[in-house]
Amino acid sequence: MAESDADLHGLMLMDEPGFEHVMQCVFGIQDHECRTYVELLDVPGSTVSELAEDLDRDRSNVNRSLATLMEKRLVERERRLLDSGGYVYQYTAVPLPEAKERMHEALEEWSERVHGRIDGFGTGSNEAF
Repeated sequence: MAESDADLHGLMLMDEPGFEHVMQCVFGIQDHECRTYVELLDVPGSTVSELAEDLDRDRSNVNRSLATLMEKRLVERERRLLDSGGYVYQYTAVPLPEAKERMHEALEEWSERVHGRIDGFGTGSNEAF
């Protein structure tokens, strides 16, 4: 069983899964990525350095988490010019209602695929049970 399948199975067995469990399962993200998203909800406009300190994580690990979250369209990045010259990136989580809507959309897409697979069982196109 693939890791995401195991996550889904575990989620289905929970009576009342929490936000972070659902988010991890639906988006296929890790715990540390989910914690990064939640931190950005609390402290929007954070830099990598600020997040690394707040989350007690290495900057490189925070960068990887942010890259994944941006790929999943859960975090946005904005470049801020510094008075001393140069720039720094600030990160902000997409608003919770938007993230929840994306969770609903992802689950609906998955459900449609599974329904299609179920409908195809025994029809010749999906002979393997």
